[in-house]
Amino acid sequence: MAEEVKLLKSWSSRFGLRVVWALKLKGVEYDSIDEDLSNKNPLLLQSNPVHKKVPVLLHNGKSISESMVILEYVDETWKQKYPLLPEDPYERARARFWAKFGDDKVLPSMKSLFGKQGKEQEEAIGEVGENLKFLEEELKGKKFFGGEKIGLLDLALGWVANLVPVLEEVIGVKVIDKQKFPLLSAWMQEFTEIPIIKESLPPYDKLLTKFRVMLEPYVAAAQPA
Repeated sequence: MAEEVKLLKSWSSRFGLRVVWALKLKGVEYDSIDEDLSNKNPLLLQSNPVHKKVPVLLHNGKSISESMVILEYVDETWKQKYPLLPEDPYERARARFWAKFGDDKVLPSMKSLFGKQGKEQEEAIGEVGENLKFLEEELKGKKFFGGEKIGLLDLALGWVANLVPVLEEVIGVKVIDKQKFPLLSAWMQEFTEIPIIKESLPPYDKLLTKFRVMLEPYVAAAQPA
């Protein structure tokens, strides 16, 4: 019997993009359903009643939520092609640790750059830099976080390569400098040039417009009354 695989996501979701990449690397055929998150459809609400968020993977009628949980499900379900996690238990644990670090520390610190000016912005950039130093260190001696080929941690951190250039243009500040972060800069370039990754990236101009709209309330709040 043919498998039924559906992915509920939004066009710009960095979390949904992880799953897109994983499915493509595994060669899994799936139907992609882009959600309008301002008007959530019944299928999403039924499939993820707890958080009511994307992404959600539907596999033969079963729903799996949360992008990192989905990545591991995909890796375990379609083991035959392109393993995402290392075989070694210690290396698997490290990949999970740094993926969580990306979501819990790096991403919030990047978000904090919105609307910051002057000294506040300098402090926020300093915090981002401290977090990025850990990722730079993790890349020493490796082409990708997964070694010679991309793995789960590369997919988990793929939003850095995807969104940071957009963020930099919107706020007018270089966040990942080639001199400070040569390995991370090289990884971003290598990662986004992989055909499966590149072909799935959201349009840059469309992301730029979205980020500028997100920045507008901060700019308005900073204007003198």
